[in-house]
Amino acid sequence: SSYNFLCSSTMATLKTAKAAIGTLRVHGRDSKGIIAACSKVLSQAGCEIVSSEQWSDRKAISPHFFQRFQFTYCPSFSSRFHSTDTSLATVCSQLQLTHELNWRNRQQRVGIMVSKYDHCLWELLLRYREKELDCEIPVVISNHKQLQHVADTFQIPFHYVPISPETKIDQEAEQLKLLQQVYNVDVIVLARYMQVLSSQFLNQFGKKIINIHHSFLPAFSGRRPYHRAFERGVKLIGATAHYTTEKLDDGPIIEQDVIRVSHRDEVGDLIRKGRILERNVLVSALQAHLDDRIIVYGDKCVVFGD
Repeated sequence: SSYNFLCSSTMATLKTAKAAIGTLRVHGRDSKGIIAACSKVLSQAGCEIVSSEQWSDRKAISPHFFQRFQFTYCPSFSSRFHSTDTSLATVCSQLQLTHELNWRNRQQRVGIMVSKYDHCLWELLLRYREKELDCEIPVVISNHKQLQHVADTFQIPFHYVPISPETKIDQEAEQLKLLQQVYNVDVIVLARYMQVLSSQFLNQFGKKIINIHHSFLPAFSGRRPYHRAFERGVKLIGATAHYTTEKLDDGPIIEQDVIRVSHRDEVGDLIRKGRILERNVLVSALQAHLDDRIIVYGDKCVVFGD
């Protein structure tokens, strides 16, 4: 079942200058008392829950429970962060739950990797400039020089790191140095980055990487999906944003969308329509990630509403 509530009396708190907003996500074996136990810890810390959404996967062999709380708190209570984290860890351990508590007292830092296609990069940076993305974007990294002018337009540092089969290991090490040591990014967005990241890169980065694939996965994974879709005469094309794993185009899916096409459409029409989807799907996926609305569960993502 799904449960969603919003306490209108506390929304005013959300809008005041003194209030900050945090999130708590929990998941694990379904049992009685989870909501009450987590709510009690937050209440004792001086937090006020303003929204909550839950879902139970009762088709699993062992029913699995998912919950996202959104709460307000006074930033001056930062001294309570550690004790609240400790209390939640104790409660969740007793209830066999995994939890992620985010006080959201700093913006996440997003590193963008891109190749030659510019439409997703423009969309991300325009939304960022208009403050539609709650994050910092400190760097753009590319294996080509063509899109430096886009980063320059927004006064964001651009690093050209060419990749070839012979230099891939060393150049990925340079990319990781930039992302981790120089810019300290929390999440990477592959905005049509046309290189397959090595398992060493994925393991060493160790954080989430969001990729946009120009197809409604699992159909037409890999290269040139629009051309293969055209050859098959499909009536719908799509775009998929997913977390990156070692298996190409097979990570947990965050967001998807489709648009109708017909026999009158040429390959160029499919590409043009598909790029509209790619921009919107990638932004939606990043927003869900930044809002802590995603819980990865096996090969799937549970994505709560905005």
